[in-house]
Amino acid sequence: MQALWSILIIAGIVASVRERRFRMMWRSSQPSSNLLASALSQLVGTAGGIYLSLELLFSFLKIPEDWWSNSIYFVEPLAVFSLLLAILQPFGLKVWSKMRK
Repeated sequence: MQALWSILIIAGIVASVRERRFRMMWRSSQPSSNLLASALSQLVGTAGGIYLSLELLFSFLKIPEDWWSNSIYFVEPLAVFSLLLAILQPFGLKVWSKMRK
């Protein structure tokens, strides 16, 4: 089951980076030589920002870490949640821009 989730997350990362690269390609007027690296760093930066914001929110609200840290996975569930939100972000932007038109 863990292998299935890992494959789904990797596929989501690939799809998200591809969508980010596509959006950056059409958004910028001058061609960039390394769109893949920019898209990947954007994904990691977005996931890191979401993770830090959630950590600060939980510590501010004094929510104990015990209820989400009892996981069978090797990574923290809050980090996976922030990564999933970062993966879904460019698709949400795509839907939002199509709804506004």
